[in-house]
Amino acid sequence: VQLQASGGGLVQAGGSLRLSCEASGRIFSRNIMAWFRQAPEKEREFVGAKKWSDRNAKYGDVVAGRFTISRDNAKNTVYLQMNNLKPEDTAVYYCAADNSYYGSYRSGYEYWGQGTLVTVSS
Repeated sequence: VQLQASGGGLVQAGGSLRLSCEASGRIFSRNIMAWFRQAPEKEREFVGAKKWSDRNAKYGDVVAGRFTISRDNAKNTVYLQMNNLKPEDTAVYYCAADNSYYGSYRSGYEYWGQGTLVTVSS
């Protein structure tokens, strides 16, 4: 399974950004797609997760209500729409995938993409 994240960049506080994660490879191995982020000198943090077969998603407390995960099955792509961005959202964002784990622990996800940097200026 290969995951390709993109869409990071520089945005002002209060702005929006959409990240993309294109998945390829064994379909059943990426049944659940997730986003994590890691700020400098901090632990990698759960942002949210979504099943390919489910319209619902779950989110970490720090982003709930501001971030939304969606998918495009035809493009094998999962999106992370980030609204009302804050300087503390600055981090490298990673997408991850797993066949069955649908939780917030990074160790639960088997496949990882490279990160994409999001910088929010104040």
